[in-house]
Amino acid sequence: HAKRRQFKMSLVLKRKINKWILTVVILILALIYVYPIFLMCINAVKPFGEVVVDVIKLPSKVEWSNITYVMDKMQYGKLFLNNVEITVIGIVGIVIFSSLTAYILDRKRNRYTSFAKTIITMPMLIPFQTIMISLLKVMTTINFSGSKVGLGIQYWGFGIPMATFIFFNFMETIPREIDESAYIDGADTFKTFSLVIFPLLKSVTFTVIVIDVMWIWNDFLLPYLVLDLKKYKTISIVIQYMKGSYGSVDMGAIMAALILALIPVVIFYLSCQKYIIKG
Repeated sequence: HAKRRQFKMSLVLKRKINKWILTVVILILALIYVYPIFLMCINAVKPFGEVVVDVIKLPSKVEWSNITYVMDKMQYGKLFLNNVEITVIGIVGIVIFSSLTAYILDRKRNRYTSFAKTIITMPMLIPFQTIMISLLKVMTTINFSGSKVGLGIQYWGFGIPMATFIFFNFMETIPREIDESAYIDGADTFKTFSLVIFPLLKSVTFTVIVIDVMWIWNDFLLPYLVLDLKKYKTISIVIQYMKGSYGSVDMGAIMAALILALIPVVIFYLSCQKYIIKG
């Protein structure tokens, strides 16, 4: 009994030590990830001279003028609305079409839908740069280039493959008996999906939304290539434009601009975090 008790105590001790080691490792990794954000925040409120002299040093005084200057120079309100419009158009199309597609692919399983699933999800493996020039030519030909609506629609093509894959895997967990009950009550396929199945996809829908919002909101390359920059710009594009000629950079202003770009996404992510964990 004494040996068994001693063995149990040593086992408990080992588990505690392992937990402490794991906790320390996680804290170190967290600090590594948080440190660049910390540097961005402190340099956003530093006077220009202090940023140039020492990036790591804490500011001698908090200078909010960087943020107000950037908001005025960037026309932040206008850019924010541009980002919101593009993101909403992209997200609405991705969620509607990918969830419908996943439902049909899961419920109507045969060799044709299996082939269709492969074709639909395959673009996940194709880098954007390989189709960039062809895409721009096609979008210009059909008059989808240069506008916010056209850009939002183009995000459908890049977002639907991944979203369909996620929805399809989640759809497998929903019993088919639910569909059969809806059919008995007189619902057709579309009503069954929209009124019965889609509400059950709440958690995974929020997962897809958050992933794609973070991608579309922060995207630089596609808006830069597609939008008519004389009429429309996004926050990411203007931050790039804040770099002066001959490589001169106002780091304080750029850090403030990056914070203004990140705040809406961070708030949105935190508000949807519980749904992401469920999804």
